[in-house]
Amino acid sequence: MTRRAAPALAAALALASMTGPGPASATTAKTAPATTTTTTTGAAPGAAAPGPLVVAAKRQSLVFRDGDGREVTLRGFNVSGSTKLYENSLLPFRSTADAVRSAQAMRDLTGANVIRFLISWEGVQPSPSTIDRAYLDRAVEQIRAFTGRGIRVLVDYHQDLYSSHLFHADSWYTGDGAPEWVVKAGGYPRESCGICLLWGQNMQTNEAVRRAARDFWRDRRVSTPEGEVGVQEAFLRQATAAMTHIRQRLPEQDFAAVIGFDPFNEPYDGGLDGKSGLEWEKTYLMPFYQRFRAAMDAAGWADKPAFVEPLVFWNTGFFEEGGLSTVGALGPRYVFNSHFYDGARMTIDPSPASDGVYGAAMNEIRDRARTLATAPFVSEFGHKLSGSGSDRTPWMVRAAYQAMDSGVPGKNWWRTPAAGGDVLSSTQWHWDLYSGRHREVMNRNPAKVRTEGDAWNDEDFSVVAADASGTLATRLDRAVLDRLYPSAVAGDVLAFAYEDLARSGYGGAGQQRAWLAVPSSLPNVAALVKDRRFGVLVWREPAAAPSAPTELHLPASFTAATTVVVGDVATRAGLPASGPAAVATETGSSTAHRLLLSPSGAAPGTVHAALVVGAATGPAVTPAQLTAAAAELAAWKDQRFPS
Repeated sequence: MTRRAAPALAAALALASMTGPGPASATTAKTAPATTTTTTTGAAPGAAAPGPLVVAAKRQSLVFRDGDGREVTLRGFNVSGSTKLYENSLLPFRSTADAVRSAQAMRDLTGANVIRFLISWEGVQPSPSTIDRAYLDRAVEQIRAFTGRGIRVLVDYHQDLYSSHLFHADSWYTGDGAPEWVVKAGGYPRESCGICLLWGQNMQTNEAVRRAARDFWRDRRVSTPEGEVGVQEAFLRQATAAMTHIRQRLPEQDFAAVIGFDPFNEPYDGGLDGKSGLEWEKTYLMPFYQRFRAAMDAAGWADKPAFVEPLVFWNTGFFEEGGLSTVGALGPRYVFNSHFYDGARMTIDPSPASDGVYGAAMNEIRDRARTLATAPFVSEFGHKLSGSGSDRTPWMVRAAYQAMDSGVPGKNWWRTPAAGGDVLSSTQWHWDLYSGRHREVMNRNPAKVRTEGDAWNDEDFSVVAADASGTLATRLDRAVLDRLYPSAVAGDVLAFAYEDLARSGYGGAGQQRAWLAVPSSLPNVAALVKDRRFGVLVWREPAAAPSAPTELHLPASFTAATTVVVGDVATRAGLPASGPAAVATETGSSTAHRLLLSPSGAAPGTVHAALVVGAATGPAVTPAQLTAAAAELAAWKDQRFPS
């Protein structure tokens, strides 16, 4: 038995991120009432694309910073699994108008400021001698729908199980990624997964899938109608051409909003040859990333990092392999790009998610990025929204966001806030405008037309769906998705936590339980936030005087009139349009808002704390309450974060 054979089933079962339910049809998903519509085309009126980001130092870690030196947190979604579908011409959207509608809804409903935008090798290079520039032009226009609304973009070369062309017409499963001519040149056997409950098991047991992956990593020479070529060499050539074209077609301000490129989604080995996963990463995966990095440089992307993923089996919860821990320091020209899915709860663990349950997993991502001397990014996480086990999804997603905000459970956060680590940037899987309304001919078989869920391997992960009129609605509790988060902080974030009070069910159903428990030593703060959503941000004044304010996205329930701010920068109930604590609309939206905390003029190194409370419910907040809560918060800050 090989090293991989023993954990094969458990590791594959852990891949429900990539796996989802088995071949049974998905049930109808639940829908929450938050909706939006738009008929806007092109950029939002008066909106400007966000400026570039860099990976920069922050004491003992690296983070994203904008042109004003502010520490940036990115929060958003993948667009989308529809790139895997031929009905969508291997793009996230069928038209630019659909991309605009989706971008506007995302900004309005969630305040998202980033997307992971999927493209396909097959879409870019349908034949050995063809780069489909029309495909790339459509991608560029769809990207601009987001950059024109203040949303940054990570471009992703997506693949799953290597290619749909490996699968026969009657297969239970399919793939995406490599074009037909690559698969034909490989001469692979008829695929079979054996007894597979989840599609990710194909990576372990399907010989055709495994051989194709092995050929890619070893750059096997294959014969095509256009001559002999190495498989990986062909991929890198078309990637260079694609990146060059995107760079040339995107206006400068839109290209500035592109944060980087993900070279290969969820890499898997295809055969370790007796090596460990760490050895495989060092021998095959990292050299590929270095070649892709060189391709980025040649294509005009030298100032943007490559968002590199470890072996797919890392951080699944079962028999983890890989993690890039033996490849040496990556540095700021790379980003450590991890996925996180709760393999146990997606398969064999029936327990609900709870306070702090994912802290260890997210801290592992933080720690690994620190070891690699670069910034972390979580480019996929989530859970299915229909079928068995989907009743636990709201709190699974809630727990993931909580752990990305802070690696300390809410019950302990007030005692040890500094131990929570950096706030993690992320894109949730996923945002599908066409959820439940597909018509995908699976594996070119007209007798297998998929319409439900994501229309791909029976997954159903989209957090939104559209009704017959085109109105988009969030399918999860909006409190889970529309979150307070520090989008740009003038200095270094020292700690952040948010209590969303999201219910455990759909559409307002289920339990409502606070996880961020204020201790009895802070009675006035506890009274102020009781039964309310609130967040706490602690940050350190930078060495140079800030030229821009600290910004936090405000959820829709935090209205200007009822939002309370307590802290040393400002303490007040209700937000005006100007002043030390003010409200402004999010770029590209007329309904989503942000809190602006103006630079205070404090000395470099000064530690600030701000408590932000959505006080639309409960008794009116009095000046005396504010004064008492501010005094408690200041004493707590000085004790936990001495200057």
